[in-house]
Amino acid sequence: MPFFKTTTTRRQALTLTAALAAAVVSACGGGGDATAGDSTAGTSSGTSSTRATAYAAGPITGFGSIIVNGVRYDDSGATVADDAGRARGRDALKLGMMVEVDGASVSAASATGRALNVRFGSEVVGPVSAVGASSITVLGQTVNVTSTTVFDDTLTGGLSAIQVGDVLEVHALYDAATATYTAMRIEDAALATTYKLRGLVADLDTTAKTFTLGGQLVAYGSIAAADLPANLANGVRVHVRLQTTQVNGQWVATTVRSGVRRVDDGVGAHLRGSITAFTSTVAFSVNGIPVDASAATFPDGTTGIVLGAVVEVKGPTTNGTLVATSVELDNRHARERHGFELHGAVSALDTAAKTFLLRGITVSYASSPTWKDGAEANLANGKQVEVKGTPSADRTKLTATVIDFE
Repeated sequence: MPFFKTTTTRRQALTLTAALAAAVVSACGGGGDATAGDSTAGTSSGTSSTRATAYAAGPITGFGSIIVNGVRYDDSGATVADDAGRARGRDALKLGMMVEVDGASVSAASATGRALNVRFGSEVVGPVSAVGASSITVLGQTVNVTSTTVFDDTLTGGLSAIQVGDVLEVHALYDAATATYTAMRIEDAALATTYKLRGLVADLDTTAKTFTLGGQLVAYGSIAAADLPANLANGVRVHVRLQTTQVNGQWVATTVRSGVRRVDDGVGAHLRGSITAFTSTVAFSVNGIPVDASAATFPDGTTGIVLGAVVEVKGPTTNGTLVATSVELDNRHARERHGFELHGAVSALDTAAKTFLLRGITVSYASSPTWKDGAEANLANGKQVEVKGTPSADRTKLTATVIDFE
């Protein structure tokens, strides 16, 4: 079984996806974005009556339950929703997805916690207009593809499987300095009924009711004033959904929501993201969330704290601002801190090929991983293990660097 790949073909998978999507829309009423999906965080909404005491934002880098920013969250009782506010199952969460987690009982010592609410959402949905050696252009946006970019089930072969004209969904970190994206996960979105784009408003024309977003001309005249962000202006971060065909060279917006997420006061936050606004090394925003770093420690120094830098920030929140206790550059020991990590029971062990399945993902141990609390000879179907590793070059499996018997 390929890495992140089921046994269905690409067209079969799309057909199954369509059926599942129809079921979800039927059950949840369909509809567009919910404001909460785009502009709130750290809330205690959902089925749980426990108030969130922690908030995390970043890509999913492992399962067992879900791992975000190095913390393993038990999501067995969590409410899961997409950025349209629709309820989803836990199986909708995939490696590389950008998520927000409202948590409780988070232990820094054990790097564990309990997820109350999990929200996931992508940055871009749209057609591919160019494919390069290490990047693609989606809805006019440059998307960089790296060795740790995760590809959807239906994109076996990774970047080589993508063609001009394909419609993709991209989970990514945005670099405000270069106006480009670094893809965390790329999915086939051939069945998308709307396109999506997040970014900063520019060239706002309130007479023509247009603005540009990532260089794309967006017409918002069909949206009632009451349904627009109250502070719509140049420089404001928004999240738009668009019709899939242009009219007179313009993308027609079906919704325009605030793209700024607000974290509840009194919540301990842990963000991994890019600096999207910069005043100084002690006053900036990460993924649109204001950060006051005047009392923070900087283990890597402050030289790299610039617009577009990817950072990890921790601290409590007050009046919607994260008051940082520490700010780290994300490229510091990035592989050790953000390699993929899986926990579960071994199945489909193939000692000749030196592979096994873990949580539906093919793991290869042919490259002499480090063994802990056991050895290769101890591998057996049903054994509980923790695997850390990186995607293989052809995206067909996870190449294990550490296998730890649990």
